[in-house]
Amino acid sequence: MAPKGKAAAAGKDKGKGKGKGKDGTSTEEKGGKVKGAQQINVRHILCEKHGKKEEALEKLRGGAKFDDVAREFSEDKARVGGLSADDGYIGGLLGWKTRGDLDPTFEAAAFELEASTTASPKYVEVKTGFGYHIIMVEGRK
Repeated sequence: MAPKGKAAAAGKDKGKGKGKGKDGTSTEEKGGKVKGAQQINVRHILCEKHGKKEEALEKLRGGAKFDDVAREFSEDKARVGGLSADDGYIGGLLGWKTRGDLDPTFEAAAFELEASTTASPKYVEVKTGFGYHIIMVEGRK
């Protein structure tokens, strides 16, 4: 998990830039920016090593569901609702987060993403002090 208050490491990872979906398109909707939100329902895949993150990305590019890839590759030990990624259930779910709840680098990228589904995810990559993240947003409000 990427809690607030932890110092972020050097910006984004090389690869897709902030606001880019898996197909390289921007997160603009109908010619404008993604509508602002105060809360997002967010999932992520956290990998300590760049190589492992690249393996996870390859699976996503191959059409695997985001939650399945998160269960296989994510090293996040966060617990949500009494279940952890180790329980093989969560699939990278961080849940509903409000602006200010997350690591600033993670949050900036996540709040720019448009909502998508685990079966057809739109995601972005960032690097924080926690490691390499692949982030997707399931809902915005």
